[in-house]
Amino acid sequence: MRNIQIPYRLELLPSVPAFHRRARQDKDFEEGQLVYYGPSPGYYGIGEVKSFIEGFIAVDFRGTGQFGVHEDMFKPEYLIPIPRSTLSIL
Repeated sequence: MRNIQIPYRLELLPSVPAFHRRARQDKDFEEGQLVYYGPSPGYYGIGEVKSFIEGFIAVDFRGTGQFGVHEDMFKPEYLIPIPRSTLSIL
C-alpha cells in the first residue's frame, strides 16, 4: 500500500454515523461549502460541495483522504458541514 500524506488533521473531525441524530438533522448545504464524510472522516478527507442532483450532493474531495477520491455523490445524512471556526485548526 502506498504512503499517502494527508494535508489535513482529519483525526480532529468527529465521526458521525448516518443514523446519528446530528447526521439526520436538517442541513442546508450550499455550493462551495466545505464538508466531510461523517462516518469516517479520514476515508474521503475534506471536500467542497459542487452540485445537487435528485436528492444527492456531489462533493469534490481533491484526493485529500486515504482513498484518494476526487469526486463522489452522497445522500445528505452522510455529510457533515465544517464550521469556519474549525478550519483554522485542521
